[in-house]
Amino acid sequence: MIITRRAFTTALSLTGLSLVAGLSPLHLISDAMAQSASDVAKPQSLPDMVLGPATSPVTITEYASMTCGHCANFNETVFPKIKSEFIDTGKIRYVFREFPLDIKAAAGSMLARCIANGDSGKYFAVVDMLFKQQNDWVMKNTAETLTRIGKQAGLSQQAVETCLKDQALLDKIAADQKFASEVLKVNSTPTFFINGEMLKGGTSFEEFDKRIKSLLKS
Repeated sequence: MIITRRAFTTALSLTGLSLVAGLSPLHLISDAMAQSASDVAKPQSLPDMVLGPATSPVTITEYASMTCGHCANFNETVFPKIKSEFIDTGKIRYVFREFPLDIKAAAGSMLARCIANGDSGKYFAVVDMLFKQQNDWVMKNTAETLTRIGKQAGLSQQAVETCLKDQALLDKIAADQKFASEVLKVNSTPTFFINGEMLKGGTSFEEFDKRIKSLLKS
């Protein structure tokens, strides 16, 4: 899939997202294993949003799109169990990275970054809100609903508009997605890496539990 500036602009006019800047071309390529765990470990253009201790022997990195229904389902049914069992107990480190599959997902990711302003806890809370209200802001008046969510989180309407016009932020999200696609071979969401090993799709908590406990014992 290739998202061009022209397609991006056309999509904006159809969805009411006229505030958002243009997106650089992104190329999604065929599935393969990541080159190495070190490639997954290092953040690229944007700082990682992380829960859990940096010293943990296990790191899970999730690539998700804010408009992805499978990602929203994972956020509702599996992630809370991982959080209570492994993150809140300090056993693992959890990294969330944006992989927007469309213009609305890019806008949601931009808003989450702006609201959080570098605060990982706040970022995860906004992501949770966006996933839980996905049907509202994806299927209906996207710009209006994102503005409302931004205001609920303490941003003014002007601040939301400024955020969604931030070409530099959008370029960084696009660059990180390009790296994930070309180097890590991510081509769908959600995609997870557990200590560098790729795990794709709607994986159950039981599967995460088995893999995490195995790594914690090793």
